[in-house]
Amino acid sequence: MNTRIDAHQHFWRFDPVRDSWIDATMQKIRKDFLPEDLLPLLTANKFEGCVAVQASQSEEETKFLLDLASKNDFIKGIVGWVDLCDKNSEGRLEHFSIHEKVKGFRHVVQGEPDDFMLRSDFRNGIAALEQFGYTYDILIFHRQLPAAIDLVNHFHDQPFVIDHVAKPDIKAGNISSWKKDIQEIAKAENVSCKISGMVTEADWSSWKTDDLKPYLDVIFENFSTDKLMFGSDWPVCNVAASYNVIVKTLEDYVAQFSMEEQNKIWSENAKMFYRL
Repeated sequence: MNTRIDAHQHFWRFDPVRDSWIDATMQKIRKDFLPEDLLPLLTANKFEGCVAVQASQSEEETKFLLDLASKNDFIKGIVGWVDLCDKNSEGRLEHFSIHEKVKGFRHVVQGEPDDFMLRSDFRNGIAALEQFGYTYDILIFHRQLPAAIDLVNHFHDQPFVIDHVAKPDIKAGNISSWKKDIQEIAKAENVSCKISGMVTEADWSSWKTDDLKPYLDVIFENFSTDKLMFGSDWPVCNVAASYNVIVKTLEDYVAQFSMEEQNKIWSENAKMFYRL
């Protein structure tokens, strides 16, 4: 087994106002999570590094992640935030382009109206990513997939990755409309998908591997092992499962694939997508 890359995790110094999305039901993650907390988990599970992804919508967040990455070699890349709807988004992207570890950007679209990705100001920001070679992480709920399909088909040369398999309703077992939209978006050659954030869409206290399997089957059938990458979504995953459980769950599922295919999922695809 080659060493691995965790393509999706977060760091924060907990702020109850800024991080209001971490509500009382998420007591386990209402605290600081920093590189020294993650490193032992990565080491124990044979990961050589990770990609740190923005969790709050500010350029301060991007600078915070950059600062952590500059002091910790195992943070191989960061996915930051700039206001892509701002008419000066190009200037802000240029500002960050001197930092080699900034690999891409993300906006928390799941908190926006369902037509947000159709907005012309947002699309101007997406258009600006390409000239700097930046990726874009698509963070949405499954009902926003139709707008995401429109987006990725509009920007054929822009590398996109879907976070958390587009957050299907695993807890209720709803799969049909999500599956149809995944089949459609996976046809776009410029779109990859992260195997991440699934346990938090299931029943936190009583999920079983069998609850995840139908959804894993869909993403593997449609994206294939060439366009899928592992992400722990640590520390958010802690509300439903430990880091070790997240890793073991995928290890068990991918045991059916060749070692070459497994290496793509655990490291090669992330390295290629984010230019690590």
